[in-house]
Amino acid sequence: MNTIERALGILLLLSGGQRRASGLAERFGVSVRTIYRDIDRLIALGIPVEAERGAEGGYRLARGYLQPPIALTRGETAALLVALTLVRGLRATPLLEDLDKAQAKLLASLPGSAREVMEQGERIVAIEQPPVDIFHPEPEPVAAAGMQAAVDAFMQGLLGSRRVRIRHENPYRGEVRDYDLEPCGLLFDRDRWYLYGWEVDLGAERFLRADRVRHAEVSGLVFRPRLDMTVQSQTGRTWLSRAMRRWEGEGVASEIRVSREQAAQLGRDWYYRHAFFEAEPCGGVRVRVPNVDPEVILPLVRWLGPGADLISPPDLRARLARELVEMAQDAGSAGEI
Repeated sequence: MNTIERALGILLLLSGGQRRASGLAERFGVSVRTIYRDIDRLIALGIPVEAERGAEGGYRLARGYLQPPIALTRGETAALLVALTLVRGLRATPLLEDLDKAQAKLLASLPGSAREVMEQGERIVAIEQPPVDIFHPEPEPVAAAGMQAAVDAFMQGLLGSRRVRIRHENPYRGEVRDYDLEPCGLLFDRDRWYLYGWEVDLGAERFLRADRVRHAEVSGLVFRPRLDMTVQSQTGRTWLSRAMRRWEGEGVASEIRVSREQAAQLGRDWYYRHAFFEAEPCGGVRVRVPNVDPEVILPLVRWLGPGADLISPPDLRARLARELVEMAQDAGSAGEI
């Protein structure tokens, strides 16, 4: 028996439970030292062989490394392959290398005719990218190329119940912060991933954009999963509502008086529906948006049209008034022609 055959035999035996080195040596007719070298080769190949010392010790595979076989019908296999094709259309795919291996195994289980169709899943399934949002321009992601690495590290920490150290940049504030997180879940929204976890140092939940992560590393510190924290609690963009209240507290906001119809229209927008709406006795609605960027606020007021009154900040109100006068003058000149 050569080295490769013996290593494979050891792997098969370890998949059935813990084995002592002396028992393996006797089983394959080699020395214990040779078994040690074979175990080292398996570990070098990435196979998680664990050693336990003591009289009852021995070698074993890490729990969960080998999964029991699952029987799937042709339709079930095709459904999974379609789902994998959809996932590949995202800007980053969690555990992409593992996904490639899983897809190869699924394809191998299909008959030839079906396999030829599913091998080129992108021909039959497509994802439309989200349209540009002209009312909410954002800075370019600081680490778009690293989003895959950030998502993978976070997912590995989640599966292994291990903390993840993250370096995150906030382009609005121009600051970089380090976080020590216990991963709780991933959320995909508007073509980007968000990392949801518990920040150990501050003892609070944290919601971070993966495309703004500069570095992510799984640590060796194990944690007990928090069953009271689920990523489902963040759907409906509850994180955005909390962020807007926090931004308001920082004293940066624009106020716009609108009609009730315009307020209802803003209430259907994914972003502005989380602004602060306050009904006025006159029948209008005052909307407070935590943003004073003229490239955001002025297009919004123009889009709302007649009935929308920009109350504050004063400099934006004055700028809008000048632009409206210029537009009226241009319209008058065009009418004379």
